[in-house]
Amino acid sequence: MSRPPQIFAVSPAARPAGTPPDQRSALLDHAISLTGVPRAKVCFVTTAVGDDPAAIASLYTVLRESPDAEPSHLQLFPQPNVRDVRSFLLSRDLIWVSGGSVVNLLAVWRAHRLDEIMRECWEAGVVLGGGSAGSICWHTGGTTDSFSDDLDPVTDALGFLPYSNGVHHDYTYQPRRTLFQALVDDGTLPAGYATDDGTGLHYVGTELVEAVTSAPGADAYRVEPGVHRPLNARVIADRPV
Repeated sequence: MSRPPQIFAVSPAARPAGTPPDQRSALLDHAISLTGVPRAKVCFVTTAVGDDPAAIASLYTVLRESPDAEPSHLQLFPQPNVRDVRSFLLSRDLIWVSGGSVVNLLAVWRAHRLDEIMRECWEAGVVLGGGSAGSICWHTGGTTDSFSDDLDPVTDALGFLPYSNGVHHDYTYQPRRTLFQALVDDGTLPAGYATDDGTGLHYVGTELVEAVTSAPGADAYRVEPGVHRPLNARVIADRPV
């Protein structure tokens, strides 16, 4: 099936206590639906958490016996788990990138030429997506706590999308909203888009076509110098309880 280049970049919502381990998030459901195929080949990429085996296992649990998805994964630690990374990724329908350290993700991907391979996949119609670090990476940059508990700008992301990206925009224990706005205001970051937890941005090519949220009351925002405009994200499901 021929697909246009698509990216679904999200701020994932925390899973409430008591959520069954195999319960899929509405945002992952939406990402799978964007592939437009009956049974999507989904590849999890967990570089941002150092390919933590528990993270990989939990993602397989989420898609266990899913009729609409066939899970696989790419790990780069201590070495790639597939012989031909390029061919493997080009054969997927959806590449879903975990959160974690976006700084480490970018460094390791570039060492393995995954930055070039991901662009090729995107241009070939493989849907790219993910949460937090897996959202910022496709943009020009954003804010990150990769270096410490404080927030710092990251300005050398992959740049497939010519915008900055603010994730976890509604966090109250970190000044993500105010810092992201300040970095756009002073030109450290270009104008871009931000998401509250549970909210995703769907791009076709480099155009934002829709914001969706699984958390009623959450939203996405257009952020420009002196501008912070809600986008009225479409609700696709209630936050799991």
